[in-house]
Amino acid sequence: MSAAAAVPLAEYLATSYRPDREYLEGLILERNLGEFDHSRLQFLIAVALGASEQALDAYVLPEQRVQVRATRFRIPDVCLIRRQDREQIIRQAPLLCVEILSPEDTMSSTQQRIDDYLAMGVPVVWLVDPKSRRGFVYSETGMTPARDGLLQAVHLNFTLDLTPLFAQL
Repeated sequence: MSAAAAVPLAEYLATSYRPDREYLEGLILERNLGEFDHSRLQFLIAVALGASEQALDAYVLPEQRVQVRATRFRIPDVCLIRRQDREQIIRQAPLLCVEILSPEDTMSSTQQRIDDYLAMGVPVVWLVDPKSRRGFVYSETGMTPARDGLLQAVHLNFTLDLTPLFAQL
């Protein structure tokens, strides 16, 4: 990710970026996007979650601005929100955030993103690595590797099997 000069929050909120960018205490950060495996997996995860929107009474949102703190805005690859929390910028903790690794992502920047979601109150964050074809579940109790390719969201009574998704890459 490359960082630009510090800008006021009001300017960030009034500007449209293509693709959208994260805002961290005055710094605008580009996101690592644009590769087939990342894009395809993002779509497949959104579709899989979308099939359960009604049952979960939720909306699936790809690349949605989420205000994790007053001066921090993250853009998860996919997030799941309660229907009643619908707003243009999500300010209530999503039910789930999903991050898909790109080759340029660092462990440090990825962990900061996960920590921001958890500190905001997101109960579960899924991290998916298309290169290693592995997934991880993060919660306030720590990190758990996806066993047999199964990502759990116990609080939602929802499981996502990554195996058929990886087969479509």
